[in-house]
Amino acid sequence: MPTAVTAIAPAESAAARAHFAASFTFETDCWDVHASLAEGPDFVLLDVRSPALFAKGHVPGAISLPHGKIVASKMAAWEADTVFVVYCAGPHCNGAARAALRLADLGRPVKLMAGGITGWLDEGFALVSED
Repeated sequence: MPTAVTAIAPAESAAARAHFAASFTFETDCWDVHASLAEGPDFVLLDVRSPALFAKGHVPGAISLPHGKIVASKMAAWEADTVFVVYCAGPHCNGAARAALRLADLGRPVKLMAGGITGWLDEGFALVSED
């Protein structure tokens, strides 16, 4: 009798490879963002939470731009090929996905930082605050 895990067979290797390889084009992780920030980033990091939450604590180097404020006029400040990495509170929050969708709708290259603030803190990285 199969368990809940094996009742649906895993994908064929080729399909699994395509799926997991494609996921890296949509997401990055906190560790890679941290390392890239130290190297001199080739992307813009957007904290898409509220300004109040940004002020309480955010990833160093991030810019506050709530997902609802991502519009063409604001994005005109950056070159069209600028890569954006977006994050929100964490896996329980869909703000980063909303921001990524808005950026994609504007034709902007975007990745989501998996884990958000929760993931950042889980990795042992520090936040900075405006206080």
